[in-house]
Amino acid sequence: MANELERVLRTRTILLWGAGLLVLAALSATLLLTLLGGGRPEDSARLDALKTAANIVVGTGGAAALLLAARRQRSAELDLVQKDHDATERRVTEIYGKAADQLGSDKAPVRLAGLYALERLAGGYPEHRQTIVNVFCAYLRMPYEHDAEHLEELQVRKTAQRILLLHLRPGKPETPNSGFWPDIDLDFSGAKLVGLTLTHCSIRSIVCYGATFFELAAFRGTEFHTKADFNTAEFKDRADFRGTVFGGERDSFNGAVFAGPADFGSKSAARLAGSTAQRGFPRTWPPGWEERPIDDRPGWAELTRKDEPGQPEDGR
Repeated sequence: MANELERVLRTRTILLWGAGLLVLAALSATLLLTLLGGGRPEDSARLDALKTAANIVVGTGGAAALLLAARRQRSAELDLVQKDHDATERRVTEIYGKAADQLGSDKAPVRLAGLYALERLAGGYPEHRQTIVNVFCAYLRMPYEHDAEHLEELQVRKTAQRILLLHLRPGKPETPNSGFWPDIDLDFSGAKLVGLTLTHCSIRSIVCYGATFFELAAFRGTEFHTKADFNTAEFKDRADFRGTVFGGERDSFNGAVFAGPADFGSKSAARLAGSTAQRGFPRTWPPGWEERPIDDRPGWAELTRKDEPGQPEDGR
């Protein structure tokens, strides 16, 4: 590491200091015998004082020895901590690599095993959670055809979505979710998501730019703290955004397409400018928003604010 954890005294330095102290002790003893060895009363008093000083010096030397021993102990402990850290990182790397290989298998059960291995890894090592979530999102962004020939792959994808749901729900204050993963970012750009359910979750940010949602897309009661990007997303079936809290300042649904029922409840602050909807489905838009027919696209409407200039009086 940069400072080698803690710089300690080298063996050579300790030996040199020890030799120097021995030489100093010998010189001091010789000098004392020469100056105070005459047997006079004043010499005895001086010797007593020197004995007291010598005891202090010896005590100080003992304290220095204890300090050196403590530094050696600390060095050993730091070395042990570093070895444990390295062993942990090697274990994490091995598990991560094996799980990543499993996700690339052509067998659905093997891919499922890879997902569960990554889930366990994220549960035990919080510092790696975002990276593991990134792998989940990348898997869901992989090319996929939503048809009867890919039912096994659909089950794997729904498992990945369900794992995210279980760990992105903080739970209620009286019964918090011990497996909650806070401050997570999701990137589903361009993904094909089937039956995605992320209800009552707490998510730092989500990007679904160009994503396609099949079956139900449910975000009821979920809070996106910093960003919720559904620009150019396509909702093939029902979209549920009741009670969803959208963070950030930019439009969230510019270019989005609603081809089925949609429910934003009565309190949503979603910004729908630039989005379109296929007419003929029951929908509840956020307060202040409504559908406006598109002249050159029969059966389609754009979402506009009720007070926008040019809006028909009846809102149709």
